[in-house]
Amino acid sequence: MGVTTYTQDIATLVDPARVFRGLVLDADNLVPKLMSQVVRNIETVEGDGCIKKMNFVEGYPIKYLKHKIHVIDNKNMVIKYSLIEGEVLGENLEHISYDVRFEGSENGGCICKTISEYHTNGDFIVKEEEIKEGKEKAVELVRVVEAYLLANPSAYA
Repeated sequence: MGVTTYTQDIATLVDPARVFRGLVLDADNLVPKLMSQVVRNIETVEGDGCIKKMNFVEGYPIKYLKHKIHVIDNKNMVIKYSLIEGEVLGENLEHISYDVRFEGSENGGCICKTISEYHTNGDFIVKEEEIKEGKEKAVELVRVVEAYLLANPSAYA
């Protein structure tokens, strides 16, 4: 098994606590609401939120993704989770681990700092375009939530 690690920082104009609340603590409600053309729903499938399943709309290239939540640290605004099931993994990826931290920036906004680890089967090497696609999806999600929070200043305040 090999591991490919990459980091990504996404800056927003919104306070980190609000971004954390929307993207992490209320993702089950907010993400399907804001991305209804892509995400049908997010459901808890095991335990008290330990395993979450994101179901996509009919016709989307991915049917679902299953995430295992390892840590949600409200005080430090950190989430650690893994993508453990879904077409994205294919035969070559065992899982993808994420460590996401929401930190304040000098302009009063937030920097979403992500460390992603692609755990591969055998000696498979993750292609740069696959990593780029994952990064683009992360930016898209953060931008949609940021736009909502900017348009709704009292949301998650």
